[in-house]
Amino acid sequence: MPYSQEIETARRAAKLSAELALRHQKAGVFAENKPDNSPVTIADKECEKLIAKLLEEAYPDDGILGEEGARKESKNGRRWIIDPIDGTRDFVRGNPLWSVLIALEKEGEVQAGVVHLPQMGNTCWGSRGGGSFRNGIRLKVSSISAPEHAVISLNSLNRIKSASLRDLLTSYLTLFWAFRCLGGTPDAMMLAEGQMDAWVEPKVAPWDMAAAQVILEEAGAVFFAFNGKRSIYEGNCVACTPGLEASMREFFTRIAEHGSDLCG
Repeated sequence: MPYSQEIETARRAAKLSAELALRHQKAGVFAENKPDNSPVTIADKECEKLIAKLLEEAYPDDGILGEEGARKESKNGRRWIIDPIDGTRDFVRGNPLWSVLIALEKEGEVQAGVVHLPQMGNTCWGSRGGGSFRNGIRLKVSSISAPEHAVISLNSLNRIKSASLRDLLTSYLTLFWAFRCLGGTPDAMMLAEGQMDAWVEPKVAPWDMAAAQVILEEAGAVFFAFNGKRSIYEGNCVACTPGLEASMREFFTRIAEHGSDLCG
């Protein structure tokens, strides 16, 4: 499997980080708001430090980009992208939906990723050309191609500025057989496993998408930003089965025309 050593290192780092996070959780954690109004705890910060340290020890020439401020310039074109606790609000409240996200980017393309959902008992990983897996079982998206038969997840509606856009997006959900939303990464992994058919994030950061992108694409999903670019740096994303791609691209091209007015 390509990048097998890197994936094993990332899996180990994610596991150790999750164990540290759970110790903090048991002791009691409180969230503060960052300037972007997203929550952060001492566990987020300490877990990112642990992950960055383990990755730097294993790959000293690689760069690092972490949600909580870890930064290191790359000497070789490779960079690790880290979200130590994705779903901090869930983590603080004791919900099992939070995860540890670690991805490896090379020359601007995510090559490998690990998603660790410790309290759900799931670890997913994938690499370019190597497929994607959950707990060692190969992942594959569903063959569903019609919205009326599909399950969709749409997160972050509260971040959309325009009421008319919120109405447009929520009305779009009515085209689908069902709507499910666990808050982001769990939905993405359900898509990779064939349990869901489309995942939409109107406002999201690169560290939220990097690991999921490679896992999804290696499971057969299509991944793109609202503007059609296959990038984790556009601030939003759509992922879906190949059969839903045409209709979803058409709809989100219209959404993208609203540009900077989309989200706050």
